[in-house]
Amino acid sequence: MSAQSIDAGNAPAPASRLGGRVVLVAGAAGGLGAAASRACAAAGATVVLLGRKVAKLNRVYDSAAQLGPEPLLYPLDMEGASPDDYAELATRLESEVGRLDGLLHCAADFAGLTPFALGDPAAFARAIHVNLTARAWLTQACLPLLRQREDAAVVFALDDPQRVGQAYWGGYGVAQYGLRGLLDTLHHELRSSPVRVSGLQPRPMRTPLRARAFTHETDYEPVDPAVCADACVQLLAADGAAWRGKVLELRG
Repeated sequence: MSAQSIDAGNAPAPASRLGGRVVLVAGAAGGLGAAASRACAAAGATVVLLGRKVAKLNRVYDSAAQLGPEPLLYPLDMEGASPDDYAELATRLESEVGRLDGLLHCAADFAGLTPFALGDPAAFARAIHVNLTARAWLTQACLPLLRQREDAAVVFALDDPQRVGQAYWGGYGVAQYGLRGLLDTLHHELRSSPVRVSGLQPRPMRTPLRARAFTHETDYEPVDPAVCADACVQLLAADGAAWRGKVLELRG
């Protein structure tokens, strides 16, 4: 897996590059997930909004519906969902919309910075599961649908390993390394298929997750997640094939 960087301010405009496509956004109620859902709708996609907080999903639904095709809501808690739950999701997608062209993974779990020796074992396991295992299960369930398309994309939102691989990041940091391994594995298994796999490492974003690790008073780096949303469209669109097996790193 190789990583390349691009200036987020020079990312190409989304235009209508996702017209006619169906894109499933996991973690659609979160910072990047919500921004990406709106950007995908504006680019012409029918967006399936997957998340556990129904009130927040409804707000994303309302804003995305004003920008493009009417989205679909799919409330699901990835912490408690089983492989059978994801299989049911794929079955419903096939029966109700007939296709799936893209899967964008933005769901994340991070409880806060904690010394490993003092950490809650359940919180560690939950972070590994939501950030890694659940993403793998969801991808596996969606692969048969994605394989039916001439061009389909799986995109993993990733964090900077130089940052979260240091002290106190616990299961979240460990899962980030696992995600890059999963990306590599899937890329090599799917390299001859219509399904391409890539990663997106956004700029530091102003989100609730980041606020658990940094205080707003001293953290001047983060940008609005909307700044990074067009890159999600880029990787999901047909021209995202150039990033197959790679990680797009956004720089300021």
